[in-house]
Amino acid sequence: MEDVWIILLISFLSGSTTVIGALLATFLKGKKNYVSIGVGFSSGIMIIISFLELLATALTMMDELFVIFAFALGFMFVLIIDVRLPHMHLIEEKGISGHLIKISYLVAIGILIHDFPEGFAMASSFWVEVRLGLLVALGIAIHNIPEEFALAVPLVLTNKMKLLMKFLVLSALAEPFGAIFGIALTSLIPEFNSFFLAFAAGVMVFVSVDELVPLAYEYDGMHYFAIGLIAGITSFLVLSTLF
Repeated sequence: MEDVWIILLISFLSGSTTVIGALLATFLKGKKNYVSIGVGFSSGIMIIISFLELLATALTMMDELFVIFAFALGFMFVLIIDVRLPHMHLIEEKGISGHLIKISYLVAIGILIHDFPEGFAMASSFWVEVRLGLLVALGIAIHNIPEEFALAVPLVLTNKMKLLMKFLVLSALAEPFGAIFGIALTSLIPEFNSFFLAFAAGVMVFVSVDELVPLAYEYDGMHYFAIGLIAGITSFLVLSTLF
């Protein structure tokens, strides 16, 4: 039971980094290069954790074909939700116009879609190994920042701070709810832990490729994105030696 509370606490702390993204929207909304570096850093962390930790661990516990299937299923799961629901990519928040509030709602929906399975990924990882769970939680916490930045910019420009606070609370709570779902599944079917790890890797890679990379491209900062990407990968390699 103690492990469950630890997982929920970590997932809540990870989700609470959404506040940092909102604060940065106030100070960095005109500094595209910094945004691109942050996006690249987040992508580097998310992608390398998915391949070197989640998938690598799953491969030690399950046949390669099942790992590939679970990874593809996780990727396709979020892709289908992304296409079916009225969700715009994060880059579309740049169209500052009379539709700013509508865009913010759509971006918020997109973030919530991803936050829930990310909480699931966190719980599945902790259930297998605490070190793995901490690395996944760190990667998700870091990548929350540019996402919430994208959500906050239109609302900051239109001075809709109450609406922004509501979105931030919903986003922060989505990951703990996802973690609860992950805890329940891994408790009921512990044999599928490796499947859930590979599934979670697919989810995280989709978020990085489909949301963060296009965001950096739209900000005309692919060189800065590359710098952030290398910094993110390097930071992960350093952190992985500490845990």
